[in-house]
Amino acid sequence: MKIAFFDAKPYEKIFFNDGNSTFGFDIEYFESRLTLNSSYLAKGYDVVCIFVNDEITKDIIDDLYKLGVGLIALRCAGYNNVDIKSANKKIKIVRVPHYSPHAVAEYSVGMMLCLNRKIHHAYIRTKENNFGIDNLIGFDMYGKTVGIIGCGQIGSAVAKILNGFGMRVLCYDIDKLFVEKSECLYANLSTIYKESDIITLHCQSTAENLHMIDSNAIAQMKDNVMLINTGRGALIDTAALIVALKSKKIGYAGLDVYEEEGKYFYEDLSSSFILDDVLARLQTFPNVLITSHQAFFTKEAMCNIVNATLENIKAYSDGKPLTNEVIAN
Repeated sequence: MKIAFFDAKPYEKIFFNDGNSTFGFDIEYFESRLTLNSSYLAKGYDVVCIFVNDEITKDIIDDLYKLGVGLIALRCAGYNNVDIKSANKKIKIVRVPHYSPHAVAEYSVGMMLCLNRKIHHAYIRTKENNFGIDNLIGFDMYGKTVGIIGCGQIGSAVAKILNGFGMRVLCYDIDKLFVEKSECLYANLSTIYKESDIITLHCQSTAENLHMIDSNAIAQMKDNVMLINTGRGALIDTAALIVALKSKKIGYAGLDVYEEEGKYFYEDLSSSFILDDVLARLQTFPNVLITSHQAFFTKEAMCNIVNATLENIKAYSDGKPLTNEVIAN
């Protein structure tokens, strides 16, 4: 079984080479992303393995099909970057539905704490021998209200952590059984917008929730609300976010994802400059914390991603049912 591994980063090679020692697949790593210009590299391979920023269009799928590729293995949970319908009856698609909800949950809470207590600013100050604490004041999270939108495994883990902080936790789109067993409260979106001091997003990107945080949603929120997004960039209308930041309606924003992140995230552009005016504008706000889609990035999560990805490929190789197959509706 020959695997063409696209958009390969050095750390991924280490983890996948180690994990593959028990599978014995023939893996070739390509630094380039999978595009129409690079799809020819998949010739002679049975499987292509891709990540979140590989945009797999109908034309790319047709190319891969002609080249004899039978499986696209996503080494991530989301699959909105793949034209699933075009792959139907041509190429099978599998994903990694779960890797470490705790990794993303803990990172989300970390962003809250960092923004609230301005730890990122304090770090830079003290590195420059400025030990003053002017303008670094925060607030007690104890007793505040947090709204969690999209509470599957990750959102549930966030809820458990923040319950421990003594916060009032409102949950939307969650397993009701979890609510009954926890100290959380089920709430609709309107209630979450109106009552939350902090709102954190943990949704997949779908047509239904595209730009769910838009100007109308923001208008319902408390003044100076904190907004955290470790879900998908398309959940937030970035233009509306910028307007709300300028008016101070939104007091803090923690973004580990960005709608147009594909051109920038996971790449070292330190010797260049950003052509995306929206992203550049976001970076000018002192109350905005942007990171490069790294909430998942723990040793445990990487090991789980490797194992699940290779198990998916092994099932395909052995002709067994694909438990994690993505099928068009």
